[in-house]
Amino acid sequence: MKIGELAHECGVSTKTIRYYESIGLISAPERATNGYRQYGSQAIERIGFIRSAQNTGLSLTEIGSILELKDLGQRSCEHTRELLKRHLEELDDQINHLVETRQQLRRMAERAASLDPGACTDPNRCQVIGNDTGS
Repeated sequence: MKIGELAHECGVSTKTIRYYESIGLISAPERATNGYRQYGSQAIERIGFIRSAQNTGLSLTEIGSILELKDLGQRSCEHTRELLKRHLEELDDQINHLVETRQQLRRMAERAASLDPGACTDPNRCQVIGNDTGS
């Protein structure tokens, strides 16, 4: 199939396919006598894997490291497990940070409700966002 057909089948742009080729995620295809790229069904599977892996939060570099192992005939499960574990830990850290930020914003909103806007005389700062926002 031609690059446009592959792009349509996979739900990506032809530019994306060319980019994946340029960084080695998919192999350069055979060329027809007219110079058009000719892709097989393996390209559909490979791009499907790339897209699924991206949906988990893996970077293209990380995905490439998995595919490199597969291309070498090696098992990638342990490597993939470690990548996913690291992403889960990072996500948990982000969630914890967001929860803390939410709590701080809630305290500030409560503080804002109790302040008198007429008492705000500092020309350089808003009394809602005071020095004691961490309490």
